[in-house]
Amino acid sequence: MNDYSKKKNGMKTKMKLIASLKIWVVIYPSITFALHLLSKSSMEIPLYLKTFLLTLVLVPWMVFIGVPFVDALIKIVLEKEKQRES
Repeated sequence: MNDYSKKKNGMKTKMKLIASLKIWVVIYPSITFALHLLSKSSMEIPLYLKTFLLTLVLVPWMVFIGVPFVDALIKIVLEKEKQRES
């Protein structure tokens, strides 16, 4: 494996780690909040149905709202840092 391939694979790994961190930052509080709401409900829902409902709501939330919001925040912070450096 040449240096270019190692560098390219290292960048892919770094980007995957960043993406997984962004997903975790969105999904952990979302799941915690959703489970809290479900636990306050008087309905006893079987685990498989609870999981289905959570994923039905949280996957689109994460893909269309949560992660893009985190991306926008990161972009704002990076732009402010860039302006300070100038």
